[in-house]
Amino acid sequence: MKHLVIILCLFSASALSTQSFAREVVLTTELQSYSGNGAYLAIYLTNAKGQYQDTLWIAGQKSKYYKHLTGWARGSGLRTSEYDGISGASVTSGKTLTVSLELADTYIDTGFQLRVDSSVEDMRDNRNDVVVPLTSEGAGKPVNGNGYVKTFTYSF
Repeated sequence: MKHLVIILCLFSASALSTQSFAREVVLTTELQSYSGNGAYLAIYLTNAKGQYQDTLWIAGQKSKYYKHLTGWARGSGLRTSEYDGISGASVTSGKTLTVSLELADTYIDTGFQLRVDSSVEDMRDNRNDVVVPLTSEGAGKPVNGNGYVKTFTYSF
């Protein structure tokens, strides 16, 4: 019986040490003030080479406009099953979108990047409005966007 308990303890410890852990990440996207409709945003992960890996959040509920989020749309292939449940309303001028989600530790400090594509109806689309390495060191530090995004911040 003792041997069985020891084997089970070793097996459990081994299984736990190989599990991938996740942590809560808060993504905060503040938009510039502009005249126009609400912005559609795609927040997603790419590897160090810029290749699409995973969708984190989509702001804007009319999927017919998702094709204007060009970097994300190409990478994700607009697979509807992928973003079901991770979307919300568009974000209006000067407002802030805050999203909390669980993210695997394997993405942090390993060369992955957070990207934000933005688009506003009848206005310009912004592929790579924000591109920031996903590092512990960068957490909590605002990054300026190149389009409709004024600042983007992530924190653990």
